[in-house]
Amino acid sequence: MPATRADSGQGGLAALGPAELLHRLRARRASVEDSPITHVERVAARAGRTVPWPEWVPRPLREAYAFEPWEHQAAAASLAHAGQHVVLATGTASGKSLAYQMPALSRLLEDPRATVLYLSPTKALAADQLRAVARLGLDGVRPATYDGDTPREEREWIRQHSRFVLTNPDMLHHAMLPGHARWAPFLRRLAYVVIDECHTYRGVFGSHVSHVLRRLRRLAAQYGSSPTFVLASATSGDPQDAASRLTGLPVIAVTEDASPRGAVTFALWEPPLLPHEDPDLPPTRRSALSETADLLTDAVVAGTRTLAFVRSRRAAEVVATMTRRSLDEAVPGLGRRVAAYRAGYLREDRRAIERALMSGDLLALASTNALELGVDLVGLDAVLICGYPGTRASLWQQAGRAGRAGGEALAVLVARDDPLDTYLVHHPEALFGRPVEATVLDPANPYVLGPQLCCAAAEAPLRPADLEMFGGRAARDAVEGLTRTGGLRKRPTGWYWTHKGRPEVDLRGTGGAPVAVVESATGRLLGTVDQGSSHVMLHQGAVYLHQGASYVVDDLDLDDAVALVHAAEPDWSTHARDVTDLSVVSVREYVDAGPVGLFLGEVDVTNQVVSYQRRRIGTGEVIDTRPLDLPPRELRTVAVWFTVSPRALLAAGVEPPDVPGALHAAEHAAIGLLPLMATCDRWDIGGLSTANHADTQAPTVFVYDGHPGGAGFAERAYGTAAEWLRATREAIASCGCDAGCPSCVQSPKCGNGNNPLDKAKAVSVLDGVLAALPERTSADEPTAA
Repeated sequence: MPATRADSGQGGLAALGPAELLHRLRARRASVEDSPITHVERVAARAGRTVPWPEWVPRPLREAYAFEPWEHQAAAASLAHAGQHVVLATGTASGKSLAYQMPALSRLLEDPRATVLYLSPTKALAADQLRAVARLGLDGVRPATYDGDTPREEREWIRQHSRFVLTNPDMLHHAMLPGHARWAPFLRRLAYVVIDECHTYRGVFGSHVSHVLRRLRRLAAQYGSSPTFVLASATSGDPQDAASRLTGLPVIAVTEDASPRGAVTFALWEPPLLPHEDPDLPPTRRSALSETADLLTDAVVAGTRTLAFVRSRRAAEVVATMTRRSLDEAVPGLGRRVAAYRAGYLREDRRAIERALMSGDLLALASTNALELGVDLVGLDAVLICGYPGTRASLWQQAGRAGRAGGEALAVLVARDDPLDTYLVHHPEALFGRPVEATVLDPANPYVLGPQLCCAAAEAPLRPADLEMFGGRAARDAVEGLTRTGGLRKRPTGWYWTHKGRPEVDLRGTGGAPVAVVESATGRLLGTVDQGSSHVMLHQGAVYLHQGASYVVDDLDLDDAVALVHAAEPDWSTHARDVTDLSVVSVREYVDAGPVGLFLGEVDVTNQVVSYQRRRIGTGEVIDTRPLDLPPRELRTVAVWFTVSPRALLAAGVEPPDVPGALHAAEHAAIGLLPLMATCDRWDIGGLSTANHADTQAPTVFVYDGHPGGAGFAERAYGTAAEWLRATREAIASCGCDAGCPSCVQSPKCGNGNNPLDKAKAVSVLDGVLAALPERTSADEPTAA
């Protein structure tokens, strides 16, 4: 329900308080008996503990800060100053920046030749840190960002003069390490390497970054330096182990948070069920996007500065557009104070939005997780989280964007019509009072290790001693294989890269260069979309949203990585459909549980987007299905799968005609619930179910990592199979629908249009599997190392 004009200009959260604002939001939507709020968690305020400045901190730096550090800041900084590699893993807004700035800037002030390298996963965070360091006004530090947006004429000056370079792993990989000779003076004097938000380096991306850091360490040693690594992380299940695997170094963890924290009111919100236009059909749940847009509208009209996190670029545009329209209906002109923020915008657009939010010109943003990390958004009162972000670590990071000035904050998780979201809003114990997940990465992934060794050899010949740094036996095996295939050549002085150009390695696993989105009539570049998403988002006929405007794709040229679009406002949306085939390559581990088998191994997956549906906006009615001619994509990865004997299915009451729908429903729900166990979301993983798979000769459900070589998620699923499948069974059984819905067994990414699905028989299948499986599949949960 949109806000009314009568609410205009009321003072914001500071005036209302979290509980009062939450009551106002709830009162607009339901009676007390039918409240959308399923749970309210109140996190108490906490006082901070300061300590005197360590004696080694120079006076100019103490005076620049003009306040005493928190206890955890001084502890981590002192370890780093003593030469210990350290990871600081504390909550959002706990001042982690000071913990690495303190030793790094102290060294730069004491040694006029020393240098510092800062790495962040996003450009926005690096830009924010540059502002923070520049504000200190320290002589001789000369901080500068060096990334893809840096003009070429500035890059040479940065190489020669900057002593505090802020960049990202991509730029380190693509430019700095391959051009290390030009960076020799900087590397020779490198004292500290700062890795901010290190918990984001997970899966395939994290595995690649772990080798980029090893390549950096190797080249720094060749130039005579041995930098100290200082890492900052959100709270993590095992920050010390994750940081050690990421850097390849022994790391000490500081986890006791001594910063003050304002009280947080955290509500779980389930959108209401709406009656179907056809009285014979069951009700449908209101979309989380619509619900979030209405909540954002009400918050803005109440004067509350709010950030709404959504799951995709398209969703950010949709929520911002809906909010602006509702606001302009309530208070003409107020819609201008709301914007979308996402990756794919041009640099000048991103910076303008960031400045407008910090200055107060904007009251609200609908953002992807591009603003989840460290950017200091002072003054935000509330956060709306549209859909569970995939991990508890991300959930608390996003919630922590509000109340960063120490004031009270409101966070609301708005559940999507999805098995995991539905499960969580009715099982708050799965969110609150539980530790966050351990970060999963696998540096030994052969699809990561081999290409990274080629990159290292292209930078400087690989010597036998270097291979220990890159993984020991796994690295030796990879080098031998690369030598046999001609990628590397062995000489007395080491292994050499044999080709003229540099190896082409994509750190983020997006499948290549981003696809440029260009307006046909003007030639204007609107933005970019990663290769991995291009078949779904930019196929011919797709509707593409950009800053509130909609476009229709005329042509997708995959060879030139360009999509041509024209402005249009159709009354329909587009939804791609795909087909998947899977074959088993090898089995790593298995559990023989009688009629049930549980397996972990390598698989080959072939996927092809074959058509798209046009659906009427508002009703979701399917207008038509149109074919597409896009090339298939092939993937060798890691999967977990279980088989059930036909006799056991019969014993569970699942007749042969019911098997495909039962397995399909169980597969969807299992994919949806896996993020409870691993640091992934359902878009990181895929699945396949069949009543009789050619390789297993049995009814089978597969769940696989959506990245070449695997990302560690399937291993985590295998190690926690009983707990994972029990939560899956509970999510299906507790859903109030009759035949299956998006809250339990329907999937937003199903290539078969969610057909066939059998909710009741899926529960029977899982009951049979859980009755046979042991409580744990191994003595210790497998971890990627």
